[in-house]
Amino acid sequence: MVSRLLNHVVLIGRLVRDPELRYTSNGTPVSNFTLAVERRFANQQGERDVDFIRIVTWRKLAETCAHHLGKGRLVAIEGSIQVRKSEKDGRTYLNTEIIANEVRFLDWPADSKGSSGSNYKNNNNNNNNNNDNNSFDLDDDFDVPF
Repeated sequence: MVSRLLNHVVLIGRLVRDPELRYTSNGTPVSNFTLAVERRFANQQGERDVDFIRIVTWRKLAETCAHHLGKGRLVAIEGSIQVRKSEKDGRTYLNTEIIANEVRFLDWPADSKGSSGSNYKNNNNNNNNNNDNNSFDLDDDFDVPF
């Protein structure tokens, strides 16, 4: 019997900042953004901690997210975890990120009208690994959007 391994992630959170849209050297669109996601249980102070999770989208999904999402927007992400390993100055870095296959917009921007979220899928699941070595940092003016 062959066992199947599963790598499937579903997250709901708010964007920390606007998505960044880039293009690989062969012209493939890739968008990165960070999602703030509350933990399930409260800490010792009775508050919920927040994790900041890097999201990567490719191709048409990348362009859609870059053009329609912004800081503070509520989204649901479906995808898989990817850990990239890189080395710099003799040190090894592990960069964990979610490769999104589907992004569902769960709210509307303040200047738009609508009654339900929009659903966008990455129909081409050829998750290209031509990512630049991008580790993320939090800006000094960063706000948790909850």
